[in-house]
Amino acid sequence: MTTRLRALVLEDEWAARSYLVELLHETARVEVVAAVATCQQATQAASEGVDAAFVDVNLAGEIQDNAGIEWIRSLGASAPHVVLTTASDRHAIEAYSLGVQDYLLKPFTAARVAQCVARLIDRAPPRLSASTVVQRVAARQGQRVVFVRLEDLWAFEASSRLTFAHTAIGRFDVDLSLSALEASLGPAVLRVHRNWLVHRAHVAGLDREGGETVLRLGEGAPAILVPVSRDRAVLVREALLSESVGLRRG
Repeated sequence: MTTRLRALVLEDEWAARSYLVELLHETARVEVVAAVATCQQATQAASEGVDAAFVDVNLAGEIQDNAGIEWIRSLGASAPHVVLTTASDRHAIEAYSLGVQDYLLKPFTAARVAQCVARLIDRAPPRLSASTVVQRVAARQGQRVVFVRLEDLWAFEASSRLTFAHTAIGRFDVDLSLSALEASLGPAVLRVHRNWLVHRAHVAGLDREGGETVLRLGEGAPAILVPVSRDRAVLVREALLSESVGLRRG
């Protein structure tokens, strides 16, 4: 079984956070279990157990300067392997004195991130854990980190540079892009639109409205309607029918 790092990303800028998560997933050696913007959220996520943390130095939502450094210091002996992410290398000496394993300068590149991940795996194998099937998604509700079971998730929506998780009990914020979620969750989800990723198990119906294909998710009320893009409509219909019996395909 391939060994992968369970990683946490602490970065306050959405674009930088999402891009780093994408690059980490592209290595196929990292499972990002949480991507958050504040130290409080990072502490909650780290308590679930991670092998590595990619931490920005300056966080806009924190009162103190160099909040990322102080967060690393607060972890003490329980700290996972830490990689500092920043636009400047002026914190290098202080960071390495805290046991930081590597340093990623912005803007990130795929080659440098892959090199960093390889170093982590080579240098610290005892801290690694085998890849496991994702059972929950870490989401945000205000300042709280909420762990939503995969079976309770209906769909993910990308809108206005944000990602939302739709569930039977409401909508939550997620810091990962749809591509990163798709890579993490695998066959449990199905991309039906550039802006929508649905959980196959919760698709309750397929309909046509105004010439467009629409999926209904969730049993009973309140169900949500998800558009299917025209270029994916046939593939989505085939994928759903292949998991079902009762109707002829085609």
